[in-house]
Amino acid sequence: MIYTVTFNPSLDYIVSVEDFKLGLTNRTSSELILPGGKGINVSTVLGNLGIENTALGFLAGFTGKEIERRLKEMGVASDFIEINEGVSRINLKLKSIDGTEINGSGPVISPEDVEKLMEKLDKLGEGDVLFLAGSIPTSMPDDMYHKIMAKLDGKGVMIVVDATRDLLLNVLEYHPFLIKPNNHELGEIFDVELLTRESVVPYAKKLQEKGARNVLVSMAGEGAVLVAEDGSVYDTPAPKGELKNGVGAGDSMVAGFMAGWMEKHEYRHAFYMGVASGSASAFSENLATKEEIAGVYQQVVKEER
Repeated sequence: MIYTVTFNPSLDYIVSVEDFKLGLTNRTSSELILPGGKGINVSTVLGNLGIENTALGFLAGFTGKEIERRLKEMGVASDFIEINEGVSRINLKLKSIDGTEINGSGPVISPEDVEKLMEKLDKLGEGDVLFLAGSIPTSMPDDMYHKIMAKLDGKGVMIVVDATRDLLLNVLEYHPFLIKPNNHELGEIFDVELLTRESVVPYAKKLQEKGARNVLVSMAGEGAVLVAEDGSVYDTPAPKGELKNGVGAGDSMVAGFMAGWMEKHEYRHAFYMGVASGSASAFSENLATKEEIAGVYQQVVKEER
């Protein structure tokens, strides 16, 4: 079974406001409300690709109930822990103002709630896949990823980690199956500037030396690079298309990669599926559908021939 963890889910209120003016009343020209959070985005794209999975994490209050309702409506299974106090956050995303966002804080997650999550994760075993993505709320231990991976170590769970700097570096000793830094995050780790696909390869290999099995590096308009466990290296320029919505593109990439890997157990196919999924979401008003991903996949494969 496939599981995703979203520690701090949200309702994303995505709006466009033409000619926004500070200090005045502004009216939206478009509105969209979606369940959000990196793990939830992964669950959504996997679901769009027809892959069953279960979203885990914490929900609270009326917004938490709405997140759960919308996921159910979308066909995404969930098994969230309900927190008695506070409310799950609402994130305001202003599409028409250069990607400006105002993100809520979310509820306080108690040690007892954390332990409930650990009990659920303790049931995972051989053949299961777990996605750990995003930041950790301030109310939780900052070594939460490390604790989870230590608990699952040796159980045969394939773990995907999409996190930054210390969150990522601290789990490499447990050999995650896949990590996905972008080129800027990879550069920050090693204090270098990485602007070309060729330049990221040696630093991705350094993360392999530290324990990562496969390193997928997203580079926005420059494309992407995969340094795979079997020693192969793949890279491709970014597919052509109109950028409509960058929210969730990275989450779509890791979802697509794992979908491709589980389909054929072939790194080239997994890489192309990851690139296609991430790009298709970026070219869409919402997270990519199966048909949109298939269309971009054909473009990627055609350009590589």
